[in-house]
Amino acid sequence: MGIADYIAGSVLAHPTVRQVELAGSRARGTATELSDWDFHVFVEDFGHIASDLPELARPRNPLAAQWDPLGDVASYLLIFPGPTKIDLLFPDVPRRSNPPWRAGPDTLAAMDAHFWDWTLWLVSKRRRGMTDRVRGELLRMSRHILEPLGIPSVPPSLEEAVARYIRARDRLETRYGLRLPRQLEQEVLPLVHYRPSGLAS
Repeated sequence: MGIADYIAGSVLAHPTVRQVELAGSRARGTATELSDWDFHVFVEDFGHIASDLPELARPRNPLAAQWDPLGDVASYLLIFPGPTKIDLLFPDVPRRSNPPWRAGPDTLAAMDAHFWDWTLWLVSKRRRGMTDRVRGELLRMSRHILEPLGIPSVPPSLEEAVARYIRARDRLETRYGLRLPRQLEQEVLPLVHYRPSGLAS
C-alpha cells in the first residue's frame, strides 16, 4: 500500500469521518511526479479528528506534520520520505490565515517545517511551468517567513529563497543554541536545484 492510500484509509477509518475524496491535480489527472496528494475530508466532529491526526500519521514517520498557517480552510499537511506531500483538507472548516511568523527559539522548528513544505509545493508548481504562480508565492513567503528571519528583500528565484533561508536559519540556530533536524531539508533541497530544460524559476 502506498503512503497516500495508507493515510487516506487511516483517516476514513476514524469514527467521526464521513468521507475522504481525492482532489486537486491527482484527481484531475494532471499531476507531476512531485504533485501533492490532496484529500478532502468530511467529518461529523472536527475537534475529534483534529486531535487524533498526529497519532494516525505517526506509524509512517512523517518528516513534517503541521496545520497550514495560511490556508482558508483547516488543512493538515504531511511530508514523508520520497518526498511525498499529503494535504488533508477540511472544506467545511473555514479559518483565517495566521499573521507572519515571529522568529524565536520556540518557533524556529515550526518555521522550518513550514518553509520546506511551502518550497516542495513550489517545486511542483514550477515543474508544471507555473512561473508566475511561483513568483507570487515568493512574495508571500517573503512576508510570512523570510522577513521575520531578517531577510528584507524578496528573493528573485526559488533557489535564492532557499539559500537566504538556510543562512538565516543557521544564524538563528547558533544564536539560540539549537540544531534542527535536517531530514526534511535533505529531501527537498535537491529538487530545488533541478529543473527540466526550458522552465525558468
